[in-house]
Amino acid sequence: MPTPDFIVDLRRSIGTAPLWLSGVTAVVLRGDDVLLGRRSDNGRLAPISGIVEPGEAPATTAVREALEEANVHIEVERLAWVHTTPEITYPNGDRTSYLDLTFRCRYVSGDPYPADGEASEVFWHPLARLDELDDMPDDQKARVRAAASDEVAARFEA
Repeated sequence: MPTPDFIVDLRRSIGTAPLWLSGVTAVVLRGDDVLLGRRSDNGRLAPISGIVEPGEAPATTAVREALEEANVHIEVERLAWVHTTPEITYPNGDRTSYLDLTFRCRYVSGDPYPADGEASEVFWHPLARLDELDDMPDDQKARVRAAASDEVAARFEA
């Protein structure tokens, strides 16, 4: 899915100035596997993620993004990690920071495939082999670890 309309509208007013957004990471687990996608924009691996739309509950965003990006139905089990990302500068000059809400999610149904073009491939990967992924950024691996942990309470970190 392209940039949400509400952000396009904001950018008309503020140009490339820093924008603070709320985002979610949906770490979808199926047994000992995690659902990953290879991002179309940079070729790196990551769990499902997306921007919270105005008025949308973050857990609803996670469910929506899993269906839009990977064609899978999920159930959000718990909030695993609340953190902020460093500012990102996109190729067009837009600058954005995110309050990321990482959710542990349970796979329900659906055959994963790159449904909306945000990913070039979507697949299950063994959690035990997460560290073998050289093309997955450490911050994305940290999100997966937080969600896959047996912790009951969410982590709150910078």
